[in-house]
Amino acid sequence: MRPASVVLALFAVVAVSAQPERGTLRIKVTLADAAQPPTPVPRHALLLSDEPPTAEPRQIFTTANGTVVLMLRPGSYVVESDRPAVFGGRAYQWRQVVEIVAGRDLSLDLTADNAEIVPLETLSSPTTPDSASREDALLSKYQESVVAVWSPTARASGFVVDSHGLIATDGRAIGTATVVEVQLTPTVKVPARVLRSDRSRDVAIVQINPSLVATRPALALDCPPSRAPSLDNGQAITSITVPHMGEKEPVHGEVTALQPRRVETNVRLPFGGSGAPVFNDAGSVVGLTSISLEPDSRADDAAVVLTVFICEALAASLPALSEAPAATQLPVEPARPYPASAFEDVPRGTTPTAAVPVMSSSDFDVAFVTPPMLHRAQQRSGWTGGQTERSPEAQARLGRLTEFGAWSDYFSSLPPVLIVRVTPKMVEGFWKRLGREAARTQGADLPPFKDFKGSFLQMRATCAGVEVTPIHPFVLEHAVSEKNVIREGLYVFDPDAFGPQCGTVTLSLYSEAQPQRADPLTPTRAILDKIWNDFAPYRATSGTPKQQ
Repeated sequence: MRPASVVLALFAVVAVSAQPERGTLRIKVTLADAAQPPTPVPRHALLLSDEPPTAEPRQIFTTANGTVVLMLRPGSYVVESDRPAVFGGRAYQWRQVVEIVAGRDLSLDLTADNAEIVPLETLSSPTTPDSASREDALLSKYQESVVAVWSPTARASGFVVDSHGLIATDGRAIGTATVVEVQLTPTVKVPARVLRSDRSRDVAIVQINPSLVATRPALALDCPPSRAPSLDNGQAITSITVPHMGEKEPVHGEVTALQPRRVETNVRLPFGGSGAPVFNDAGSVVGLTSISLEPDSRADDAAVVLTVFICEALAASLPALSEAPAATQLPVEPARPYPASAFEDVPRGTTPTAAVPVMSSSDFDVAFVTPPMLHRAQQRSGWTGGQTERSPEAQARLGRLTEFGAWSDYFSSLPPVLIVRVTPKMVEGFWKRLGREAARTQGADLPPFKDFKGSFLQMRATCAGVEVTPIHPFVLEHAVSEKNVIREGLYVFDPDAFGPQCGTVTLSLYSEAQPQRADPLTPTRAILDKIWNDFAPYRATSGTPKQQ
């Protein structure tokens, strides 16, 4: 490989795919009259669009408590009612412009004070068929059968398709994983076995313990495929997704293009929305959602994988049925968020939590990242204090350690978790070193041509000799070439996982090149104390609703 090609390849791998930082928009819709306290408005349909608009608005619904939480790229957005909300004999609708700032939370309260009152006589007759009522009926009937799916590389939705505990989901989200996690409720997450994953058709079938779906009816797929309903251009469709940090919600749109294997739509998916069931206007399952592959599509544009391919994957999975996975409950995210006031109370230039501690084993560099460190990274462009932090080298290092590629949406909300990031080391091979020495004899002083020593496979952590199960064993993939992928570990742990009760914490790191050989690493007491101290404000807070 020529020197310039080597340098470009190394740059492509080391510079982790930077995605724009996100901001959080928290919307709450409440109404009240003289005789009532403020009452949440559930299932209120809102439209979200960027300002000025660049695409069709995204429809969102408030949850049972009248709220919705969105992770958005920085910029101006318009939030407006899709249909008026009728309350106390009046109809209310809203239109508000909000400005999202990276790394910041913004609360938008929609009340009678900032609403436009619409004459009731202008609204549709109660007997007129309404898409919202159809969506409510679908949600009521099928929401228990729609679940969240976590693979090492993606978060998706899925739905029960067989009483044996079989769940259909997006094949691209599952990838090459053989074991994934299925989250049935915000507090119940269980192991699942991948029976089939077909990325060429974007369908995967995973299995959980059948006892867990005994009260969750399977969605009728109308298999064999010859009986499956078709889709037409312009036809209205609805999907039930399980967005991250939100309750199950319907999203709707229309078919925009018919293709042999996929159907393009104008549906916009939330983070974690691919793999969800898609229904036609008659309420029949016509496929599942997947990310659009069109060249000019956005990251949240959805396509539909037709039922015929789900039926084929399901039929191919049945012979692989064997002993079902255990119904063991796995760790989930803590119930309450990290207190925002703790970030605001830290004086700029004096915080001890800005630097990300890093240790090294034989084959890997290991970083320990906490919410204050993530917050510091999100705010670093405006940071003015601390001699170490003003160093360009320190800023660049912090940026790399806190850029998460496909998992950016998950971490942008500053979840109250400990992140252990395991990055393969880079070394210069013998032949490249020999070539560089030969070039030096000809007067060319070239930099070392380093490659990654290996790719990450898995990590095991112990606390006082007892294995600690991570909340998520994420993996971050970086394409070096068309055929070569380097993987980092991105393990998520409970904030108390490595507390003082451990005494000694040991990490056993495994590479793809030597999957049976553990590369041990023991975090220092200083690092463990730093992690514990960073979560002190969190331990002092009271409980709030759990996020999924």
